[in-house]
Amino acid sequence: MSIQTETIRRMTAPQIAGRKGGTPIVSLTSYHAHTAAIVDKYADFILVGDSLGMVMHGMDSTVGVSLDLMIMHGKAVVRGTKRALIVVDMPFGTYEESPNMAFRNAARIMKETACGAIKLEGGARMAETIRFLTERGIPVMAHIGLTPQSSHVMGGFKTQGRNEDTWPAHEADAQAVADAGAFAVVLEGMVEPLAARITQQIPIPTIGIGASADCDGQILVLEDMLGLNPWTPKFVKVYGEFGGMMERAVSAYADEVKSRAFPGDDQTYS
Repeated sequence: MSIQTETIRRMTAPQIAGRKGGTPIVSLTSYHAHTAAIVDKYADFILVGDSLGMVMHGMDSTVGVSLDLMIMHGKAVVRGTKRALIVVDMPFGTYEESPNMAFRNAARIMKETACGAIKLEGGARMAETIRFLTERGIPVMAHIGLTPQSSHVMGGFKTQGRNEDTWPAHEADAQAVADAGAFAVVLEGMVEPLAARITQQIPIPTIGIGASADCDGQILVLEDMLGLNPWTPKFVKVYGEFGGMMERAVSAYADEVKSRAFPGDDQTYS
């Protein structure tokens, strides 16, 4: 008698797109297999964000993150998960030059990591590239508002939309990426009224980070919401003080080792 096992199917980009105006979309970042396995139980999609450059590798910004680094972490997250859609960031310098360049690098990411979609930053200026990719089978999540890869041009990480005169440009960006075929768009660092307005205007889900509760979903950097980063953005609710827990655990371990209160060789691999 054969044993029936339930097949777990991954969330897809069209399924995320279909959540517009429905049950809020849950998302977090992850950069390695073991944390991804935990997040996978609760998230609709997991972003392998280029924020890993700052969070994991001590960089000052995301600009220094390489394609190889994104692929390495993307592979790990895919290995550790079964159900969430895995979206991998395209790092700075891998897609801006031309649609052809973007396709080559996006195709490499998808082939080598087995992820289900890529994310790139930019609104109207990237619409041609988004259309080029989606027409060739690559699902694209867009990212507008505060775009970290452009932080040097923006003069740092500044909230977008504080001046209402800038709203039409952000609204045009959102409409452009939706028209180009993006299945969802991240709204980062955007004043609430503007993010809520964009959410009402466009037909694809908006994923907020430091934006409005009216967005169709939210994403946070995992290490931020766990209290693992020494500096946390003002908009982040910290759900756990894991940084302090780790420090206490490491301190206790160090004290035990120094006092020789640790298992002897006879207990190794027992």
